[in-house]
Amino acid sequence: MMIRSALVGTRLVWKAAPALLLAYLAVTLLAGVVPIVVAWLTKLALDRIVSPGPPLVLLGLAAGLAIAGLFTSVSLQSSQYLRAEAGRRSTLVATDELFAAMERLDGLARFEDPAFLDRLRFAQESARGLQFMADSCFGLARGAITLVGFVGSLAVISPAFTGTVVLAALPALWIQLRLSRKRVGVMWRIGPVERREMFYGQLLSTVNAAKEIRLLGLGSFLRGRMIKELRTANDAKRLLERRELLYQSGLSLLAAAISGGGLIWAMISAGRGLLSVGDVSMFTAAAAGVQTTIAGLVTTAVAAHHQLLMFGHYVEVVEAAPDLPSPAQPGPLPELRRGIEFRDVWFRYGPDHPWVLRGVNLFIPYGDAVALVGRNGSGKSTMVKLLCRFYDPTKGEILWDGVDLRDVEVARLRERIGAVFQDFMSYDLSAADNIAVGDLAALGDRPRIETAARQAGVHELVAALPRGYDTLLTRMFRQDPDEDDDSDSGVPLSGGQWQRLALARAFLRQERDLMILDEPSAGLDAEAEHEIHTRLREIRAGRTGILISHRLGAVRDADLIAVLEDGVIVEHGGHGELLGTGGTYAQLFTLQATGYATAAPS
Repeated sequence: MMIRSALVGTRLVWKAAPALLLAYLAVTLLAGVVPIVVAWLTKLALDRIVSPGPPLVLLGLAAGLAIAGLFTSVSLQSSQYLRAEAGRRSTLVATDELFAAMERLDGLARFEDPAFLDRLRFAQESARGLQFMADSCFGLARGAITLVGFVGSLAVISPAFTGTVVLAALPALWIQLRLSRKRVGVMWRIGPVERREMFYGQLLSTVNAAKEIRLLGLGSFLRGRMIKELRTANDAKRLLERRELLYQSGLSLLAAAISGGGLIWAMISAGRGLLSVGDVSMFTAAAAGVQTTIAGLVTTAVAAHHQLLMFGHYVEVVEAAPDLPSPAQPGPLPELRRGIEFRDVWFRYGPDHPWVLRGVNLFIPYGDAVALVGRNGSGKSTMVKLLCRFYDPTKGEILWDGVDLRDVEVARLRERIGAVFQDFMSYDLSAADNIAVGDLAALGDRPRIETAARQAGVHELVAALPRGYDTLLTRMFRQDPDEDDDSDSGVPLSGGQWQRLALARAFLRQERDLMILDEPSAGLDAEAEHEIHTRLREIRAGRTGILISHRLGAVRDADLIAVLEDGVIVEHGGHGELLGTGGTYAQLFTLQATGYATAAPS
């Protein structure tokens, strides 16, 4: 897996900035040669000072040292720029590919899997830090060049000492790699803890929860939960870092002992005339260089190992198998002319979950409006999710004019459907964009957007906003990022106003084969609800539609009403027919009607 991660990471960085990558590599490799050149020039210069010769030679050595210093300064600045720019570009490419892979997940199941969400968070962090992996690889190459040069230089003076230094690096490498694996393991274990900490932090810092948190006095309770999760994560990290401190201290003592012993030997040898002043300088520089380079290589190798382990989460997400099986040879989806059929459909959200639907059979005729009615949890919204193919039935099939939904491309199916979900989205975008996302073909088509807004009864509201349809419907961002005036911030809407915008999104798709309205008026007052349902009846006339509502007065004009209980359709028929049977629908309708008719107590 690590090899696969390295190949994918290399491909992304190369795809993002090939020229910059080559330039960065060249500067990095040359930077690895410079310390060796400086050490040899210093040795030769010291020997020339002790034993004078032609002055031009000493002048040339001094010039060489000056040029090496100049290159070191220039290469540092150059490498910083190249690294930063390559990092920006590679992050852009990696992030784009990551979220493109997310788009290929057609269903919802992965987004309800905590392990996948943890993996996704690590994948996002890896995409943003992809350049660090390239840095580590280049650092290994630079260190290898420097190490070879210093080891060769040191071996000229003392082969035995050179072998001792190199052998001492092996346990350091082994220990660091073990620590790296433990570090990644700890991060994976505390991933859910950190996600819960972020969850509590978002609750405490977003406007959506602010009212209830303040009214109920939940601030200290949620803060306590957040701090508890933070402490749990900190405890795990602290234990790991103490272990690292112990090992690192031992390795540092070993390196200091070897370096000190080598320096004592070099001084004694120089006193006996066995080494020149230049040799002592070279030995000191090479010994320090070998130890420093080996320590750097070990650290870089461990960092690369850690980053590759983390980047494995990115690769897992990007290369994840589809969450919904795709047909080997997708068939065409015909225009709806006969109807949609649920045929013995069973569904549950997982093998250890209870059945939500248990053998549902229902035919939705073309051109009819069918209402799904039932108590909370009876399976109404689940039927809509299956029809949109956010999930596939566990057993049974759903047919569109006789074609199984699993035999066509998901995108083709969803192009034929318009919907308003009961948990509709409120996008932090402009009013125009909030409507246009219902059909991206409407972006920039203001007349079409305004027509949909009028049908939803929200045009006058939007037109009266400070910037009309261009007004941001959020206070999260400034209307104009270049202005510091907070008075130019966006305008938040009420729940009912947001619901009208969601309806406007659906009206952009009113020409689709199927319109799904899941509690389309739950946030509206009685007058607005009556207005909206009148318009909905006009718009869906002659079109196939599914309507879900707990307010049974809103579904009484449906061509067919299906009543669900415990995942089974127990009744179906017209409003009058179901009232006459005295079953569940009649009981629920009578209960609601009685509640509206009962006079308030005096």
